[in-house]
Amino acid sequence: MAGERSTNTPASQGASQALDQFKYEVANELGAQLGGDRTSRENGSVGGQMTKRMIQFAEENLKKGTRI
Repeated sequence: MAGERSTNTPASQGASQALDQFKYEVANELGAQLGGDRTSRENGSVGGQMTKRMIQFAEENLKKGTRI
């Protein structure tokens, strides 16, 4: 519903700030403006790109044997 807060909670303490910063960095790189007045497609593209990059990061670290 419109205006409801997300109930998602980060797995690590302090991750919320880092994810917020990451979200705005990705949006800036994509040239997207985030907000309630934007389309679902525009806001969703930022989340999709974030997911893609986080998976890529995890895969690279798994190959190296680095524990995240």
